[in-house]
Amino acid sequence: MGSYVPNSPEVQREMLDAIGVRSIRDLYANVPKKMFVRELDLPHEMSELEVRAAVTELAEKNRVFKTCLRGAGSYRHYIPAVVKSITSREELVTAYTPYQAEISQGILQSIFEYQTMLCELTGMDVSNASVYDGATAAAESITMCLERKRTRAYVSATVNPQVIAVMRTYCFGSGTSLTVLPAKDGRTDKAALKAALGDDAACFYLQQPNYFGLLEDAAELGGLVHAAGAKFVMGVNPIACALMKTPAECGADVAVGEGQPLGLDTAFGGPYLGFMTATHDMMRHLPGRIVGQTRDVDGKTGYVLTLTAREQHIRREKASSNICSNEALCAFTAGLYLSAMGADGLRRAAELSMSKAHYLAGELKRAGLPLLYRGEYFHEFVTACDARTAAAIEKALEKAGILGGLPVEGGILWCATEVVTRTELDQAVEIVKEVLGK
Repeated sequence: MGSYVPNSPEVQREMLDAIGVRSIRDLYANVPKKMFVRELDLPHEMSELEVRAAVTELAEKNRVFKTCLRGAGSYRHYIPAVVKSITSREELVTAYTPYQAEISQGILQSIFEYQTMLCELTGMDVSNASVYDGATAAAESITMCLERKRTRAYVSATVNPQVIAVMRTYCFGSGTSLTVLPAKDGRTDKAALKAALGDDAACFYLQQPNYFGLLEDAAELGGLVHAAGAKFVMGVNPIACALMKTPAECGADVAVGEGQPLGLDTAFGGPYLGFMTATHDMMRHLPGRIVGQTRDVDGKTGYVLTLTAREQHIRREKASSNICSNEALCAFTAGLYLSAMGADGLRRAAELSMSKAHYLAGELKRAGLPLLYRGEYFHEFVTACDARTAAAIEKALEKAGILGGLPVEGGILWCATEVVTRTELDQAVEIVKEVLGK
C-alpha cells in the first residue's frame, strides 16, 4: 500500500482516530461478512518472460469460433480495414473528452460527426456523445422521461433480459416503478399495454427488432403510449435502421441502442457503446455531452460542448445523470465505420444479413426445426425445440467449430450476418440434420 498511497501508517491512524474508527475494516462494519473476499492467494513476483508464458497459457483456453450463428445483443459484422487502421493511431486513442474541450477540436469534430450520423440513422433531432453501452442507454432513457406526477415506467417482455436487468437496477436506485408487460406470440401484447398505461405512466420502452428477432408494430404501440400522455422510447439495432422505418417515423420521443455492430468487435463483451438520440423537445434531458458546430471570430468552423447536463458541469441536483465517461474512442470508431460503409454499404450489410437469416431459417425448417413465432424478422429468429435437443445441437456445432444459436425458452435463437457464407450455413444445417436423425 505504501508504494501507491502516500499516507503513512501514522497518518492513517490519525485519520481513523479523527473519525472515531479503530481500523479501516470498521469502515465497512455494515457490509455482510459473506461479501468480503478472502485473502487472495497470489503467486510470488514473476519475470516478464514468466508472466508472458502464464498469460499465453490462459489465452489458449479461449475458443474462437470461425462461424458464428449467435447474436442476442452482440453481433459479428465485417469491419473495413480503414476503421481499425485509423482508430489505432496513437494520437487518436482516447476514451475521454478533455475538460478544456475546445482545445481539442479534432476530438470534438469526431464526436459531432458521430452525432450527426446517428441522427441521420435514427431520424431523430439530436444525439449525445454516447454512454457506456446499450443497456445503460436504455436505463438512462427512463430517467429522461420521468416527471413529477409520472413516475411509472413500462418495458416489454420482448426486450433483451440483460437490458431489463440493468433497467431494474437503475429504477431501484431512483425509486422508480418498473413494470414488465407480457408478450403474446413473441411480440408485445398490445391489449396489455393499453390497459396498463395510466395517468402516472412516464414511458414505455420497446426493442425493435425485439429479442426474438421479430419486428414489432412500433408505430401502433407508440400511438397507444402517446394517447396516454407518456413518452415512447425505442431501442433499435443500428444495422437494421438501414432498412426499417426510423424511430422518428414510428413516433419515438427517444431512440437508443447498442452501437457495437457499428465497427466494434464482439470482443468478449466490451468495451461497447450506448447511443442515445431524441427529439428536440427531449434534448435538455439527454445525459452526457452534446457537441455543437459554430464559427470563430475569423468565420472558421469550430466545435464546442453545447450542452453538458451532467453533475460534473452543473449543480448536482439539476443534473440529469452522473455519467462521467462518453466512450469517445468507441463513438469515434462507430463514426468511422458509418463513414467507410456509407448509406449504400450499410444498407447492403443489412440486406445480406436479413437474406442469409431467412435462408438459414428456411433450411432449418426443412431439417426439422420450425419457427417458434410467426411474423416478419430481421436477422434473428427462434426455432422450436426442447431444451435437450437444443443442448445436443449446440454441442455438435461446437465440435465442428461453429457457435450455434442461443438456447432460449422454447427453442434456439439464431442469427446470421453478412460475414457468414452459404457454405457455412449449409454445414450448420447438415449437422442439425444429423442430430435430429434426418
